[in-house]
This record gives sequence, C-alpha cells and structure tokens, in this order.
Amino acid sequence: MNALQIPIPRRSFLHGLTALAAAGFMPTALAKAVADAIDDFGNYTWAACVINCGNRCPLRVYTKAGKVIRIETDNTIKDSCHPRQIRACLKGRSMRQRLYSPDRLRYPMKRVGERGEAKFERISWDEAYKTIAKRWKEIKEKYGNESIYWNYCSGQQSLVNSRRAWQRLMNLMGGYLRYYGSYSSAQISAAFPFTYGKKAASGIQEIANAKLYVAFGNNPSVTRGSGGSKGYQFRCALEKGHPKTIVIDPIYTDTVAGKIDQWIPIRPGTDAALVEAIAYELIRNNWVDEAFLEKYCIGYNEKTLPKSAPPKSDYKSYIMGAADGVAKTPERASRITGIPVETIVNLAKEIGTTKPVFIAQGLGPQRQANGEQTARAIAMLPILTGQIGLPGTSTGMEEDGTNWEPTYLPVGTNPIKAQIPVFLWTDAILRGEQMDWIHDGVKGLEEGKKLGHSIKMIVNSGGNTLINQHGDCNWTDKVLRDDSKCEFIVVCDNMMTPSARYADILLPDTLGPETDDICGNGDSMGDLACIYPMHKAVDPAFDQRPSWEICRGIAKELGLEEQYTEGRDQKGWIKWCYEQTRKDNPELPEFDKFWKAGPTQLFNVKWQPIMFREFREDPVKNPLKTPSGKIEIYSEALANLSKTWVLPKGDVISALPKFVQTFDMPGDKAAKKYPLQCFGYHGHGRTHSTFHNLPWLREVHPDQVLINELDAKARNIADGDKVHVFNDRGCIEVPAHVTKRIMPGVCAVPQGAWYKPVKKDGKTIDVGACINTLTGHRPSPLAKGNPQHSNLVEIRKA
Repeated sequence: MNALQIPIPRRSFLHGLTALAAAGFMPTALAKAVADAIDDFGNYTWAACVINCGNRCPLRVYTKAGKVIRIETDNTIKDSCHPRQIRACLKGRSMRQRLYSPDRLRYPMKRVGERGEAKFERISWDEAYKTIAKRWKEIKEKYGNESIYWNYCSGQQSLVNSRRAWQRLMNLMGGYLRYYGSYSSAQISAAFPFTYGKKAASGIQEIANAKLYVAFGNNPSVTRGSGGSKGYQFRCALEKGHPKTIVIDPIYTDTVAGKIDQWIPIRPGTDAALVEAIAYELIRNNWVDEAFLEKYCIGYNEKTLPKSAPPKSDYKSYIMGAADGVAKTPERASRITGIPVETIVNLAKEIGTTKPVFIAQGLGPQRQANGEQTARAIAMLPILTGQIGLPGTSTGMEEDGTNWEPTYLPVGTNPIKAQIPVFLWTDAILRGEQMDWIHDGVKGLEEGKKLGHSIKMIVNSGGNTLINQHGDCNWTDKVLRDDSKCEFIVVCDNMMTPSARYADILLPDTLGPETDDICGNGDSMGDLACIYPMHKAVDPAFDQRPSWEICRGIAKELGLEEQYTEGRDQKGWIKWCYEQTRKDNPELPEFDKFWKAGPTQLFNVKWQPIMFREFREDPVKNPLKTPSGKIEIYSEALANLSKTWVLPKGDVISALPKFVQTFDMPGDKAAKKYPLQCFGYHGHGRTHSTFHNLPWLREVHPDQVLINELDAKARNIADGDKVHVFNDRGCIEVPAHVTKRIMPGVCAVPQGAWYKPVKKDGKTIDVGACINTLTGHRPSPLAKGNPQHSNLVEIRKA
C-alpha cells in the first residue's frame, strides 16, 4: 500500500461506540472489541505543531508498523488557567493528514516548463545541491550579494530544522538582501515606536484586573486558538475579573459570540475616525487625565508641544477643530464609520468614566492603507485617560506575554546592511536599482544612495508569500514568470503550495514527526514559558530531508561544510541549543532527562505584565525610548519624515495620529464601481495558508465569502450560492454565506486559501478563492506595509 493511501480511521466513530457501550446499548463482545481497537494504537513519541499561529503545541504521535496512526496532544499536568495543558487545536490534531497528503513534495525536482507552470522533473539530491551551488556562485559573482534575497517566511518554528538553517548558510555565503517588517504587523510595528519608543503591551492576564475591556478588531479565540494560547487565557481573564467587554469589529467573531457585553460593527479602515470622536467627547466632558498628559506626554496641548511644532498643531486643537476648523464630533464619525451617534457617545462615556480600562487592538485594523494612523490613533485612548502603567491597563496594542524564547540555531552575521520593506520585494525585482530611502524606505544605505542591484535570486524556505500571501496575485504571477528578471528561485517546502509552483529547484522538507528537533515558546502563549522535545516518530514517506541536512549538502558543494556544521551533526546542534537555553534557565533538567520527559514548562521566568509600570512610577529615572523620553502624541520624527520622504499622491505621514481617507475605501472614486469593502479574516481551519489542503479542515471550515443579508438580497444571492467576488485586479469564485454577523456594505473572505487561477469564458478566475487575488500591491505610507484589508469589490452570482 502506498504511504499516501493509508486508511485513516475515524477515532470519533470508535469513541461514539464506546459511549454506547458505556450506556449499555452495545453487546459485551462488541464493546470489548471497540475498547481493544482504541487501546491498540501502539506507542507514542513527542512532536509538536510548530506552524506560525503564535502558539506551539505538543503532539503525542502514535505509530504502528512505521506509520502514524493517531495524534493526541498534551496531557502531562493537571489543567487550569495557570499552569495549564497546552492542548493542540484541530489544526495540530490534523498532523496525520499533513504527513500523508497527496500534496507532499516527495523528491528534489527541477523546473522543465515555463516558470509557474509547475512542470518539474525528478532529480537526485546530488544534482540539486550542485545546481544550487553553481547558480548561487554565478549570481553572486555577476551581481553581488545584494541581488540575493531571502524571502519572508515563517514555516516550521523549531530550533534547528527551520528557516534559520538557510539564514546560517546564506550568511556564510557572504550575506543577502534583508527585509524589515512583516506581513502580519508591519504598520503597527513601524508606528508604535514613534509614540512609545517600542511596540509593547501589558500581559493578557491584566484584563482580569480591569473594569472595562475595549478591543478593536481583536479575535484571540480564533487567531490564538490552542489550549496553551492567549485565546484560552483571554477567556480565563474574563471569567476571573468579569470586566465589561466591548469589541469593535466589522464581524461578529467567535471571540465575541456569547462572551461579551457589546459588539459595535464598524467600516474597515475607519477606527481612527471613531477614536477622534471618542477623544472629542473625553475632552468636552473633562474625562481626560490632564495631569498625566502634561507630566508624561508630548503634544497633547500647545503647552506640551515641542518648539519645532507649528502653532495649533497639538492633538487637542486638532480634535476640537481649532487647527483645521473641523471638530471631530460623533456626528462626523458616524458618517465615516457607520456607527450610530448615540453608540459613540455612550462608548466614550464608558471609556472616560471607568477605571481601570484595558484598551487593545488586534492586527487586523493596522493591516490597512492607513494602518499606521489607525494603530497610533487607538493608542490615544489609554493615553488620554491616563490608563497606562497601572494594574488592569495597557497601551492600546494586542495583549502581550512573557515572550520567553529558547536558544535557536545561530545564524551568524549578515554583512549586507541594506534592508527593504518586506512588502516591496516584487518592486526590488523590477526596479531595485531605483529604490532608496526617501521613496521606498530602504534602510542601511548611505545617504543619497540606491540599492546596488535588483533581486536576481530568491530563497523561499517554508513560505507562501512568494505568491499566495503577497498582494495582487495575478500581477505577482507576471513578475515571477519573467525569469529574465529574477533569474533563479529555490523553494524548500513540504507541500506543493502555490509558491512552490514558481521554483526552479524544488526541495522536499520533512515535517515534525519525521525528524528530531526541539520546539520552544511561541509569541502568543501569554504567561507561558515552555520547551518540548520533538522525536523522530517515522521515516519520511519518500525522499524528504530536514532543512538542516539540506543546507549542509549545499554548504558542502560551496566549500562551506566545516563552517556550517562546526563539527556538529543535527542532533549535536539540537543538544547545543538546549544546553545554551539551560545556562539561562538552570531549573531545566539535564538534556537526557528532558529528551525522555516530554513537554516542560518553566515557572520562574521573570517578566513585567504591566507595561510601562516603571515609567509611570518614575519617568525621569525610567524614560521611554522616544527622543523625548516621554509618550509622543506629536512626533517630531514623523513631522520630519513627512517633509523629507517623497510620497505618492494621497499618502499621508502625520506628526499626530489622525484619520486619513485613503485608497480602496468608501470615498474613493472606485467605490461607485465596486461598492463593497472586502477584507480577509483568520478562520479556524488554517494558519495563514498552512493546512488549507487538508480535507478534514476544509469540511468543517469551508471557504466562503461572508455577506450581510441586505447586500445579498440586493444582489439576489442566497446562502450557499456560488458567487464571483471581483475588482479590476482579479476575480475569485467562492460560495456565499449570507449572515447577520457582518456589517452591511462589507464582505469578508478567510485569508490563506490557495491561489488557483483557471480560464473560464476567456477570463481568469481564481477558483481557489485566495483573498490576495483581490488585494493590491501599493504599500502603506510609513511602513511600506501590505494594505491587504483595504479593498473595494462587487459580488454577483457565478
């Protein structure tokens, strides 16, 4: 029997039979047979789900006759809010389907057709290594290391067999063009340091100490859905402290459903206008903390403005209309946001009169064309009310955690200093020689200089941003197909993803249960600090190899094997990483004991769950990392950037956080043709694009466009109808889900579906329903980040 045809028994069926037996509805002989079937699952070893959802979940991998037959999760400690079992969600529990998916890459392959056609021919590992080494040397010699790009990816987040193996190799080879930012949080990561000096928030457990919790676009029950994650801790905090809970979101999400006091639907991209109206009410009713604002902040009123600022350029003057003649009233905000005036006034009263209040935002609101402004605007609510640095308060960002990390495989130093914004790599293929700091935000260049070369070689390891997660898939497809531009693409992955189809050399990686490794904390695990052994449970089904070993083979061909290995094999590096971690965490057991024991939680990790507590206690002794050392409502640095950077028409960088009308939202001239706002959201069945191809997950969480009943009725669309969602950039085909759980005028598609363009009636239709078929590649002004939630579309029956 082929490894990809292994029958997968339905454990739920057996458990159902067990329940019948226990209730006395099954003959004894049959009951015994069912019990024996459940017990006969063989032995298990520990592995982990290490995909980039922000969680890391241990898995018990049961094997029999060299095949994985069952996946279970953490059962090692008594469960509570803390400590707690780190239970995998349905994605981690679907590991068996990942291992034996027909989409698994089986052998090294080379491209034999046009790039993007996915026509490949099997080759040996030796040929793959030699080909990569040869082309790498040629491109380096001809164009230099700046022409070699390591594409953004997350892939598997283990210590040794991960993207870090590739980074280590690329640094040994003389370095590569780097990126900064991310596809998840580019705008808020760029914006928050101008206000606070860094991107930071209080721990999620502080919600329990609040009287009011207000969140903008935050959905931890889905985005952080495992038992060890912030999603679970969020629910624990609500149950413990019972704060009044208000969520502002275009969708009535699963975080909202039945768990909160109020849902306020809002038009995407208009959160900053809502904040301005709340600020107007706070100021008008004397609910602002004037003493806090004068002691700890720059730019609230004219008294606290820096000397370089023009008159009436303070925040209060802007909100009350003294600067531009436009008071930022609830009536104005209602027209922009779609929220009733009374709702805005009442929300402002709640925020202004309740102490303590915990303000948070997910990463969705900032993933807009005006996302930097949105992120800084939301931060104004805790600033105005003085709700920072105290128990039960935060900074206006997504809730944080310990951020404890083990020691990973060292990658060395990249001597190439140039860094492009992560979203502009396609621009760097087409016009790299023209890119600079003032037009494109390229860092690490000498003043007045441009990049030395366009991108000529890409290494894409465990990532799907090469096409699927990038903006405007149809346009990106054209960029990648032209192999006279980017001459060589190496893809290392475990599935034939949409991005893998564009490889010149395609390398099959292993999955967690097929090799040894260690997994450490994720960045969304709240107050946890944990580390797990990952044991090899089964041999790879075909000719897959782990990333560390793949890079070793290439290093040998490049003459760098000794520098790459430093005399250690893969298991040697695993042990080295653990021992380095143990130096800083002496409570950890010795390696051999750890390797046998399974998941290990640390309970003595020191961290401060109340962000900026020390600053609040003594701002002189504990200044922020802003130029002034204070919270900068008015940013001189942003004011200077707005004068020196060259921006496209309509783009705005502002010293103050303010609402900016931008492209692809109501008010844009394109709205007459495409009247619906469209954005992507995270669903239960995928982490970004990973797990998309697993039948179990697609069955329980099918892809569908959410559309409000009013919008569906106007288009004669019924629930379940197959529809086309389209704009000038492309068209996707997907079933409609008609629902009251989304705001009228707005539609939403779960992000991460695999791009699959086909020709229908002379038109290109993406039947895979990838949201990025509809998104653009024009970046946001400051971060140059992806504005993938700023889209205008129309919907009609297919």
